[in-house]
Amino acid sequence: MAAQKINEALEHIAKADKYLKTGFLKWKPDYDSAATEYGKAAVAFKNAKQYDQAKEACLREAEAHENNKALFHAAKAYEQAGMMLKEMQKLPEAVQLIEKASMMYLENGTPDTAAIALERGGKLVENVNPEKAVQLYQHAASVFENEERLRQAVELLGKASRVLVRGRRLDEAALSLQKEKSIYKEIENYPTCYKKTIAQVLVHLHRNDFVAAERCVRESYSIPGFNGSEDCAALEQLLEGYDQQDQDQVTDVCNSPLFKYMDNDYAKLGLTLAVPGGGTKKKSPNAPQDKGKGTPTVGTHADEDDDEYSGGLC
Repeated sequence: MAAQKINEALEHIAKADKYLKTGFLKWKPDYDSAATEYGKAAVAFKNAKQYDQAKEACLREAEAHENNKALFHAAKAYEQAGMMLKEMQKLPEAVQLIEKASMMYLENGTPDTAAIALERGGKLVENVNPEKAVQLYQHAASVFENEERLRQAVELLGKASRVLVRGRRLDEAALSLQKEKSIYKEIENYPTCYKKTIAQVLVHLHRNDFVAAERCVRESYSIPGFNGSEDCAALEQLLEGYDQQDQDQVTDVCNSPLFKYMDNDYAKLGLTLAVPGGGTKKKSPNAPQDKGKGTPTVGTHADEDDDEYSGGLC
């Protein structure tokens, strides 16, 4: 079967080469017909699992389309060549061709197809080259954003944010999440803004930046419905526990369904969040102690302090 497909492919290559030849009665190569034959050859080689030869046929098809000024079809052929390289586990080379294809899609005036190609490239290398994957996702997002396709743009930014968190590139993740949140606010998807605020707070606390975590919660009060939501209440408890070095309170919040059922990368941040100081709960310096039992006396300033902050941040 494989031998039959290889022979079939070689026949298509021979036909394509013939279409490209010129002579006394044929002054111009027939690029369109040659491209069709190279495409058929690529499919036959692929079916025979001869991926290197399939890639070469795709590249020759792309060149023929370029000579014929058919940029969209040339880009498709380059993208297919990239897929053959993927089958050969040559991922960096595959991504190079996919990026080339995306540029041709843009030049052809089909930005949506360009963004989809970039996303496909990001998926290819997400596990082996996360940095490149982030770059591709962000590029794809910017293409969609330029076309005012904000929902598609923010989905790709979300992919970039998760890869950044997974790679512990938390400073970049914080910026990416802020951009996500801004777009969700712009398209009035407020409940998702709340979830992004939780993710932001977890990232900032893992960066040991309590001030930034607190600030992003305060800024979220401007989002309709946030103040009084369960997300706000949970974040209030989380920040209070973190500030008071109460590991039990922090753990309880991070183990709640609201946190545990977030995207896996953010849920992990919650489950691994440790308060500074080893988790020993701070006692108010104004709280008098009962000499016999070592516990705060009822009706002391400690109770007043608790009442003062019982409303929390929200």
